[in-house]
Amino acid sequence: MSRPVKGTAAVQPLDLAASDEKTTVAMAIELSHLKKSYALKPVLRNIDLVLPRGQRLALLGANGAGKTTLLRILAGLSKAGSGTVFIEGLDSRYELQEIRRQIGFVAHQPYLYEELTVLENLLFFGQLYAVAQTRERAMMLLQRVGMERRSNERIRALSRGQVQRVAWARALLHAPSLLLLDEPDTGLDQNGNQLVQALLDEHTARGGSMLFTTHNLERALSWSDRIVILAGGRVVYQHETASLTHEELVQRYQEVVR
Repeated sequence: MSRPVKGTAAVQPLDLAASDEKTTVAMAIELSHLKKSYALKPVLRNIDLVLPRGQRLALLGANGAGKTTLLRILAGLSKAGSGTVFIEGLDSRYELQEIRRQIGFVAHQPYLYEELTVLENLLFFGQLYAVAQTRERAMMLLQRVGMERRSNERIRALSRGQVQRVAWARALLHAPSLLLLDEPDTGLDQNGNQLVQALLDEHTARGGSMLFTTHNLERALSWSDRIVILAGGRVVYQHETASLTHEELVQRYQEVVR
């Protein structure tokens, strides 16, 4: 299985300059001393994490480990308690709107309006992100995810898998440089999973980066360049996937996740 290898509002190809050994590696994500609590209960504890631009990171951990909270902070949907968050070199404390233009987010919640049609949803989000030729871009993406024929149906009339396909079109509409994916295969059948892999291939082939969560360890290995495991709100393990077997990952996961 193949591995999935800064867009603008006008949806131009990603322009990521090649670097030599003397050039500092550009980071898609930089987290330093990140902490988050809910009702005085720590959820994230002193997270330090980097994702070089163009790479893919799988975030693993048991339910309640802090994965979704971390993704929501990265997506600008929740604020960190303390620490710093930089996305594509932008400080989330001061440049949140610009950060949101760099991010495509796919999660359990589709972030679509049920009373609007499929196309109306994409046109609405296209206006928010000032996407040029929004209708043409939206229809192209709906065709790509197999939802072109349902463009005039309301979201509430679709199946869970169909809604997830539209959510993917929404996330890709503004050609983001960074994809944040919280179990991106939720609600999808085998064809849907193959579509997700193809979309990720296309994104990373253009130089895009991604961070995703999954409970499927085999998929985590095949889709990522690096594995990070959270437990109790801390990073307890990380390893490059090129030198990691499935058996080794299973063993390490069982050792560090309680």
